[in-house]
Amino acid sequence: MQAWQFTNTNEPLVLNDVPEPEAAPGAVVIDIKAAGLCHSDVGLMQDAGWLETLAFRPITIGHEVAGVVSEVGEGVTDWSVGDRVAVCPTTPAGAPGYVTNGGFSHKMTIDQQALVRIPDDVGFIEAATATDAGMTSYHALTKGGEIGEGDKIGIIGLGGLGQIAARAAVLKGAEVYVAEVNEKAWELGEEIGIHGISKSILDFKEKGLDKVIDYAGFGETTADAIEAVKIGGVVVLVGMGKLEANISTIRMILSQVTLIGSNGGTPQDVADIMDLYATGGLKPKLTIIGFDDIPQGIDDLKHHRIVGRLVAKIAD
Repeated sequence: MQAWQFTNTNEPLVLNDVPEPEAAPGAVVIDIKAAGLCHSDVGLMQDAGWLETLAFRPITIGHEVAGVVSEVGEGVTDWSVGDRVAVCPTTPAGAPGYVTNGGFSHKMTIDQQALVRIPDDVGFIEAATATDAGMTSYHALTKGGEIGEGDKIGIIGLGGLGQIAARAAVLKGAEVYVAEVNEKAWELGEEIGIHGISKSILDFKEKGLDKVIDYAGFGETTADAIEAVKIGGVVVLVGMGKLEANISTIRMILSQVTLIGSNGGTPQDVADIMDLYATGGLKPKLTIIGFDDIPQGIDDLKHHRIVGRLVAKIAD
């Protein structure tokens, strides 16, 4: 079978012929139906700092995976051939695309502990977004305290993660303000029900933001979040657009800002997001491409040409 594989920083993905995986004890093989593309894929392609996260090379990347179980290994009792599953990338089984071969192919194998059942009312494309974008965005909302009615929340980045978080915060009754450099996404913000949108979170500094969640993580966005949040406020850093940031320590100290990192989530977060999808209250904006378009899709993400979450449809 074919797989898009990463070889080295600043080198293009290579379409290689690779052997089909087999299910080891405790693991399953998944026929991949959909695989999400993420800004961390962009980071991997251009920043050598990501190399230490890879177990081997070449490696099939793609850490947002949904599909159907096609083989079960010895000792697997809770899953059967034909089950519709998504893969949580933050379990001890290891992250697809980093520790194991990932989703930019037609089949993959993973330990059963990483599996999350897909509800009947959720499609494979949506389920793929729940495994990282949904899980990560939902998990970050609770960092530094739950969001409640009337809270003033800043969201930086209205991409795959930010749009889900913004809508979830609106559903919780928060007053939500969004910073998004891509003006093509501003209409989406209005559809979600936010209170304001601009290119910089600094434009909402006077709103008294209780919490700012940075889903972009491009260094300056984190610095701006610290400047924009109210005295005693919380900044949650999620995005890894860049792996370093220069921030104002004097602003953190004088304003008593709490800066928290949020990484991933849990299989329960994945399940909770898919339950929200199933209700119809949360419908992420999606851009869908084919398997052959994955390298171009990563380039489109790099240059901010994508609105919403980008997902490759691997098979029907």
